[in-house]
Amino acid sequence: MLTLASSSETRQTLLRNAAIPFEAVPARIDEDSLRDALLAEGHGPRNVADALAEMKALRLRRPGLILGCDQICALGDDILTKPATPEAARAQLTRLSGGRHKLHSAAVIVEDGTPIWRHIGDVTMIMRPVSDVYISDYVERNWDTIRHSAGSYTLEGEGARLFQQVQGDFFSVLGLPLLPLINYLVTRGDLPA
Repeated sequence: MLTLASSSETRQTLLRNAAIPFEAVPARIDEDSLRDALLAEGHGPRNVADALAEMKALRLRRPGLILGCDQICALGDDILTKPATPEAARAQLTRLSGGRHKLHSAAVIVEDGTPIWRHIGDVTMIMRPVSDVYISDYVERNWDTIRHSAGSYTLEGEGARLFQQVQGDFFSVLGLPLLPLINYLVTRGDLPA
């Protein structure tokens, strides 16, 4: 059975809906400190996502396959984290309004303490110009959800109205490159074809 090293309800729902048997066991790591250390060492946002996903998977000491995931929202070389306050969410959305940013969704599978598979789904998000009034109203209506999302939006909800175009895989937008994961598990024989 696959162990998901995450408490993410979205990732759990994606795996459940795809009929992939798994158990969710959150990996306890200090993501903020690790992310800051990786950035200080000169790693870009894409590599940070990959390294954090790997660290989560390696953190758990369990038999079988362990899946670690991480998603980074990047505006150029700047990483946008989960907003701490509604004000921070409004500031992030104002920065993103009318421009392009990237989501890097990394997944790493570890077996017996060794990474055996990895994939990073890269998505370009093109946000339409959004008024300050709409941003403020959006944050107020959706704070309970978007406070858990880097970039301060969820595409699967009202956040879809913020975007003009999405270039890439929808599952990667949700934080899990699901189709490459399924292909790997089928190829290994862990899922029936």
